This record gives sequence, structure tokens and C-alpha cells, in this order.
Amino acid sequence: MLPSAYTLISSFVVFSVICGQINTQYTDCECVPYHLCDTGTINMDGVDLIDIRIRQNDCPSYLQICCQTENVLEESSIRVPKKNGCGYRNPDGVGYHLIDNVDNEAQFGEFPWVTAILHKDPDYFRYVYKCGGTLIHPQVVLTVAHCVANGNSFVVRVGEWDTQTIQELLKHQERDVVSVVLHRDYNSRFLHNDIALLFLEYPVKLTAHINVACLPPKNSVVLSDKCLVSGWGKDKFECDGVYSNILRKVELLVVERRKCQRDFRRTWLGWDFELHRSFMCAGGQAGKDACTGDGGVPLVCPIPNQKNRYQVVGLVSWGIGCGIEGVPGAYADVAYLRNWVDEQMKKRRYGVDSYRF
Repeated sequence: MLPSAYTLISSFVVFSVICGQINTQYTDCECVPYHLCDTGTINMDGVDLIDIRIRQNDCPSYLQICCQTENVLEESSIRVPKKNGCGYRNPDGVGYHLIDNVDNEAQFGEFPWVTAILHKDPDYFRYVYKCGGTLIHPQVVLTVAHCVANGNSFVVRVGEWDTQTIQELLKHQERDVVSVVLHRDYNSRFLHNDIALLFLEYPVKLTAHINVACLPPKNSVVLSDKCLVSGWGKDKFECDGVYSNILRKVELLVVERRKCQRDFRRTWLGWDFELHRSFMCAGGQAGKDACTGDGGVPLVCPIPNQKNRYQVVGLVSWGIGCGIEGVPGAYADVAYLRNWVDEQMKKRRYGVDSYRF
């Protein structure tokens, strides 16, 4: 592990926060995380309601409240249950529930399989954000090959949500990557077979906000208009597009292959463009898309007849701009590439049970 002097810096956010107690108008209270203050109110759904636009009593973070000293709880008294099995989404959040999340912010712990892939910069003692990934085993992360093909010294962060605070109910975990395996037929020019596996130094601990994803059966086809993609990428493609500090989500529909190819041919790609078999498509609605910085994050679709359970059907690979009407995004087709994933997992004796449903 790196010394504590390391901080995470990317082109959009510094992963750091000023912590501690501050002066407030209350002399007998202290700023603590929301979940560590017993306010005496009754919340029937078991979670606190938090408006991310409002700070409580001038505390430095919206996840803090100035709590009367006698009402401060011990961290060990907080219990959050976790689900068993892959692919369970937490649509109402874990521990607390955001309200007025007008910028499509995900709930805390809503997508427990989403990971941030970071690069260690030893010259400046910092982490640089590279792309997103998907936890498919406590010791294995799935991502796109183009993100990790030309680099080393990667770190995976799981359980991340708001990159500008460490006041969340449950903490993130970091693991060094000891092995990067690219698909044997990955084409760096055309991004064919754009998939890779990252093997971690040691397993992460699965908790309420950290869990593995489910992968679809081999060569299966999912057509749904209720799929979701989540990441910290830009809100638009232009130079004035900004990255998100809080994990965001967007609902997308899967686009049938032949229609997707026709849509791409109407762009500058031209009428000779052939959509490679290793891609699938989603989106094509104005203002709804993955964008710069979202590479590698998963596109998940509901598993039929299983409430709040999802499967990873695609990984964000490439697109023509972001959120353009009639132009879908291209994703690595996980069902098509599932054989390769299984081969690599079995080769290293991890098995496939962790992501099978």
C-alpha cells in the first residue's frame, strides 16, 4: 500500500476533504456524519433523507450535521444489512436517501459493483482517475481494454460515491492491481474485443455498498428500455463539459444491432461502416448517454422476474459525441465476450460462480 501522503488527483476532482470539527452557532454540538447523530425522529423506511444542495448548520459537508454532544452515536452501533448474491441494486440507497437529486445523482450504494480505476503517479504522490470498472469477484474487476492497455501501477477503488468527501456512511476500499489481462484479439485501432480483467492483490470485503455484478449468459441478447449506466464522466462532449463529483446514472434503452449499424452509418462513419460483433448498442436519445470519462463503466439491465437485480450487458467503449438524438453509444458486448471472461477466471482458479445467476 502507498503512504498516506498519496492523494487522488484527476482532471476533474481532487479526492480529498478537509475534515474535523468547526465553529458553529451551537456551543454544545459537533459536526458528525449524518448517520452518527440520533435526532430522535422516526424514519419509517430506515434511512435519513439528505438534500445534497443544503448543508446542515454550516458543517463542511452536506453529509454532516451539527449534532448535540449527547446524541452522537458510536460508529460500532451502526448496522447496515447487505444482500447475498450478485447484481442487487439499492435503488433507495444504503443508510440514507437523497432527495432533489436533479442532476441524476445515484443514491449512495445504489450500484455496489461500480469501481473507479486509478493510476498511481509516484512522482507527485497522487492517484489519477483513468476509467470505470465492474467488480465481478472480490478479487477481479472487469473493464475495457483501451483504458488499461498502455499503463501499469493501477489501483481499484470500490465503494466510491462522492469523490470530494470521506463522510459517507460506509468507507471505500482500495486494492492494488497485480495483473492486467487484455482480450487476446483486442484491436487498439478499432476497439474490437474491448475488454480486460484486472486481478487484485487481495480480495475486497463485500458490504452493503460493495458487491459483485452478475454477467449475462453466453451469447444472450437483452432488449430493454430500463437499462442503466452510472459513472463520474462528463455531462457533455464539448470543452465546457464537466466531470461529476457524485456518481451519476442515466436510464438507456438497448438498440437492436441492425438499427444501431444504420444509425452509425448516418454519421461521419459512412455507409460502409460495419458494426463489429463484439459491440452492442444503447442510447440514442438526446441528452441521455455515457460520455468522456465513463469508459469501462457497466451498462446494466434488469434480470427478468427478479426485483432490483441486474446483469451487466455492456461496458462503455466509444461513441460519436454524447447524447445526440439518433446516435447510440457503442459498448463491449459482455454476453458475446463471456466465454473469454470464463476462460480467464477458470485459468486462475477463481471460478464463475460469483457472477452467475
